[in-house]
Parts: sequence; C-alpha cells; structure tokens
Amino acid sequence: MLTRRTILSAVVVLIVGLLLVSQSLSQPQQRGQRGGAEGTQRQQMQRRQFDPERMRQMMEQRIQQQLGATDQEWKILGPRVMKVSELNRQASGFGRGGMFGGMGGRRGGPQGNRPGGRPGTPVREQTAVEKATEQLQTSLDNTSTAPEEIKKQLTALRAAREKAKQELAAAQQELRKVLTVRQEAQLVLMGMLD
Repeated sequence: MLTRRTILSAVVVLIVGLLLVSQSLSQPQQRGQRGGAEGTQRQQMQRRQFDPERMRQMMEQRIQQQLGATDQEWKILGPRVMKVSELNRQASGFGRGGMFGGMGGRRGGPQGNRPGGRPGTPVREQTAVEKATEQLQTSLDNTSTAPEEIKKQLTALRAAREKAKQELAAAQQELRKVLTVRQEAQLVLMGMLD
C-alpha cells in the first residue's frame, strides 16, 4: 500500500511536470508574437527576475511538508525553523552577501534595489555578517587598500560570524524544545541541526 508521502510526492511531480509542459508550449507562441531577438531578450530578463518572498514561501512549504507539520504546528515551528535557517547561512558565510557576493550582496545591492529585482519588493536591512562581508569585499576590490585595513575588515567579519554562530546555537536549542524526535531527525538530515 502506498504511503501518504509517496502519494504526495507523486502528485507534486505530476503538477510540476504539467507546469513545465504548459510553459514550454506557450513559449514558442510568445516568441512569435514579440518577434526575433527582442522576444528572446525579454524572456531572458524575465527568467533572471527573482522574487525572494516567493522563494522563501516555497522553501517554508517544503520544510513544513518534510517535517510533517500541520498548519497549526507550523505557526509555532515555522518562525523558529526560518530563524535557524537564516542564522545557519550567516554563520557559514553562504547567505546573501556570502560566497560569490550572494543574492543581493555586494554584486547587486539590497534586495529590491538590485538589477532585475521586482519593483516594490521590500528591502530588508543587512545583517552584521552581510555588512562585514560587503565592507571586506569593497576593501579587496580596491587594490590600494592597506593591508591593515583588510585585516581590520577580516577581523570584523570573523567576529560577526562568531556572533551569528552563538545566536545559531541558542536558536537551535529553542527549536529543539518544540520538535518531535522525528522532526528533529529530519532537520539534522537537512543540516539545520547538529
């Protein structure tokens, strides 16, 4: 007998497949309407647009499903899980403003102000790690920056990451208090808990 998770996975795959097929069928028609290079260029710009709020919602839904949390449970778990997720990115250096400039990091400014960002997207304040990362990258981009200044910026980034690690440990502890053993195990597999 198929489990609920197997059936749910099959339904999700089917829906995604149908969406991809319908999108690919509509694209040739759009190219013909817009004509030539202009239509292709517009489509490329549309693909580059990134809606961070939509991506966050999709991630939350995926995590909620993986944890098997009801909507009622998610009201308690959700904010704690997302806090751990954000602090995890900051502590590791792989969030916005992390490796390779991150999304909306030094390479494009805060979300909402970056090229290709959606107009009206709320701009959130940078974290201490993001600010320190951006300052260090700015120092490195300037070839005349003195080594002492680079060292100062590097120390500030390390301190911000260390603080984020401490905040992460506290947030993980708070999250563990409201998890079932199965949910905790799932978050360990996902890399959110140790």
